[in-house]
Amino acid sequence: MQKVVRRFLMVLLFLAALAALAGGVAAWWLGQPLRMSAQTLELEIEPGTSPRGVAQAVVQAGVQTDARLLYYWFRLSQQDRQIRAGNYELTAGTTPRSLLQKLVRGEESLRAITFVEGWTFRQMRALIAKDEFLKHDTVAMSEGDIMAALGKPGVAAEGMFFPDTYTYAKGSSELAVLRRALHAMERRLDEMWEQRSADTPLKSPYEALILASIVEKETGRASDRGQIAGVFANRLRAGMRLQTDPSVIYGMGEAFDGNIRRKDLQTDTPWNTYTRAGLPPTPIAMPGKASLLAAVRPEPTKAYYFVARGDGSSHFSPNLDEHNRAVNRYIRGGN
Repeated sequence: MQKVVRRFLMVLLFLAALAALAGGVAAWWLGQPLRMSAQTLELEIEPGTSPRGVAQAVVQAGVQTDARLLYYWFRLSQQDRQIRAGNYELTAGTTPRSLLQKLVRGEESLRAITFVEGWTFRQMRALIAKDEFLKHDTVAMSEGDIMAALGKPGVAAEGMFFPDTYTYAKGSSELAVLRRALHAMERRLDEMWEQRSADTPLKSPYEALILASIVEKETGRASDRGQIAGVFANRLRAGMRLQTDPSVIYGMGEAFDGNIRRKDLQTDTPWNTYTRAGLPPTPIAMPGKASLLAAVRPEPTKAYYFVARGDGSSHFSPNLDEHNRAVNRYIRGGN
């Protein structure tokens, strides 16, 4: 009987040692970098993929290991049902343990797209269309279709998106990126409108957006932005026409060839602020934060006119006579 007990104990010890050895090997494997067919691999996990399917997708992406080992690791970790769908980037040095952490945390590979201050909606769409990592779901949509899809039916798209850099996961839709930029502009505009001057001639946040877009396009030097906004505010209060070339150019559309002529200033469009009083019907570009703030809190000034000096700055004048002298000096080359 003692021999049987002794033999049983020896078997138990052997199995324990074997289990410890297996555990040690498993622990070693979990910390070893996985062999990969390239320095960087892209892994796409579709929604609803099973843990076994995830393991197979990892191998198909170029990780050189047995999919069954990965699957068993996912199951033994008890985190297999927490793996998130998405687009991931696997780099050299990725271990089975860090791979699972990445998938459970949803640490997707992120791309970035930048919308520049002063750009038009047309320029935004051109950039989006060239982005190879976005899902192009707006290609066949008109501007009106896009705004309706974003919950803004009947609203012009121009100026409604905040210029900034936005990160996104590969495969994200164009609409998703546009929606973030739209909401960002709505938040910024609300914040700025709350800070408006008590004597502002603007009647709504949308009017502030329109004026900010003009300030954005007129500003060559950042330090002049507040005073440029002040000139336009003075003109609005006085009932004077804004007479701003960027709005005329915007109204010309694709007919603009880089030069603005006298006949262009005399050709009426909804955006021609030489032929029409007040603000144009829509923004003419995407204004940044500084232009939004300048529009609602312009710098106090006695100037009603300004002209570009040619070095990025502007000369400001309180009356037409001084303005004409400045135009003669900086535009016509007179003394």
